[in-house]
This record gives sequence, structure tokens and C-alpha cells, in this order.
Amino acid sequence: MTPQLGKSFIVLGLILVALGAFLWLGGGSLLKWFGHLPGDIRIERPGFRFYAPIVSMLLLSLLLSAVLWLVRRLG
Repeated sequence: MTPQLGKSFIVLGLILVALGAFLWLGGGSLLKWFGHLPGDIRIERPGFRFYAPIVSMLLLSLLLSAVLWLVRRLG
């Protein structure tokens, strides 16, 4: 293992702790819009429910890509 990999794990762990604390302390109410964006597919019928959060997952992917780019850039 290289020291660089260890530093990356520490930064990723700190990011996850910060995100967990944010959600635990009431940040979940700020994220109610997530999963209900235009482009997220929701079909509900008696006995059947289908949900595909396409746009929400694209947004999450973009955010995680930016965070990982920043970690690589600073590390």
C-alpha cells in the first residue's frame, strides 16, 4: 500500500462522516427534492409500483465525479 492510497481513504472517510452528520442532524429535510426531479420515472398502480430515479442518479454521479476529481487534484 502506498501513502497516497491511505491519504485518499482518510479523505473519503471524512467526506462520508460529514455527509452522515449532515443527514443525521436534519439535512434530510433539505434533500426532499432528491428523487422527485423532472425525469425521474414513477408509476404507481394497484398492486404495482415502479420507480426509476434517472435524473437524480445522473446528478449524484456528476457530484461524486466532481468530488473524486477534487480529491485526486488536491492529493
